[in-house]
Amino acid sequence: MALLETELADLATTIGRPVKLMEVCGTHTVNACRSGVHSFMPKAVDLISGPGCPVCVTAQRYIDALIELGRRNDTIIATYGDMLRVAGAGGSLEVARSEGADVRVVTSALEAVETAIKNPERDVVFAAVGFETTAPATASAIITAANEKLLNFSVLPAHKLVIPAMKALLSDPDIRIDGFLCPGHVSVITGGDVFGPIVKDYKKPCVIVGFGANQIMEGIVHLVRQIAVPEAQLENLYPEAALSRGNPIAQELIDRVFVPGMAAWRALGEMEESGLDIRPEFGKYDAVGRHGISFGEDREPPGCRCAEVITGRCKPLDCSLFAGVCTPIYPVGPCMVSSEGSCQAYFRYRRHELKSPMARVRVEV
Repeated sequence: MALLETELADLATTIGRPVKLMEVCGTHTVNACRSGVHSFMPKAVDLISGPGCPVCVTAQRYIDALIELGRRNDTIIATYGDMLRVAGAGGSLEVARSEGADVRVVTSALEAVETAIKNPERDVVFAAVGFETTAPATASAIITAANEKLLNFSVLPAHKLVIPAMKALLSDPDIRIDGFLCPGHVSVITGGDVFGPIVKDYKKPCVIVGFGANQIMEGIVHLVRQIAVPEAQLENLYPEAALSRGNPIAQELIDRVFVPGMAAWRALGEMEESGLDIRPEFGKYDAVGRHGISFGEDREPPGCRCAEVITGRCKPLDCSLFAGVCTPIYPVGPCMVSSEGSCQAYFRYRRHELKSPMARVRVEV
């Protein structure tokens, strides 16, 4: 780590201007904070968070739709745990459950299918969130439900695709990004080649890395080396898991069940072909049509800067609610709710950097 730190400092001096790098993975965000990677970086090199937390980029309208479904007496909502406390316009799934809604935490999409099998008299709706990483599991669950001819299982899809989000960020003149630490988990599924257009069309360096402190730091150094030349390239420092063409079995599952479609993102709005719609041949398992769901408008919690955090416009420490009004116990926005959220990572590992002593007092009391 010491050699990498020295080289990074030398490269930063050579470049002679501030450099902004973005990690597009919630696990990278958490591990970088936990391991203290930021403390090894010179002031001129800044690592900012991107839209890599699946819960954080889920639009509020999706939460509202889940809550509405959960309040139906004949419906069970099956969801991953991180979704429970994300606030919608009228509360959260956790609040709805306390008021009588049948909301159950599952650890896999297939567990949601098993819930439907065990409760044939109830409709089970699975909240399918996540990037390309979790989409194959959702596809497998839908195929299993079809094979079992289940009539009481459906999926409310909110899967997102990483590349459209990266392109949207690079197309925004208010956001400056010099290079990307590409998501390791997603790359295992999609393959590293999918990031080629970011390099070719936008001239931005992309480096795929694993999740250890040394791996993240090495990825940062490789990015800054390219910026110093300057020459944008795609580098894969995670070849043991992320092959150039990815996982063909997982890709086949996704293609069999889903087709790219319009998706609503927190902070980024609606983007064409940035999400995954269920194909018509599996339409009976699409909760949107099956339950006549209509999505409302998105309204961010007052004062919450989560949307700015996940687009690299600010850091959690810049939000006036952080660590005072907004904490993991009483979260305001999804970035403090999710275990992969930037705000929760900063709260756990970097809140000592707060400039305001009063904010630290509120936390400690």
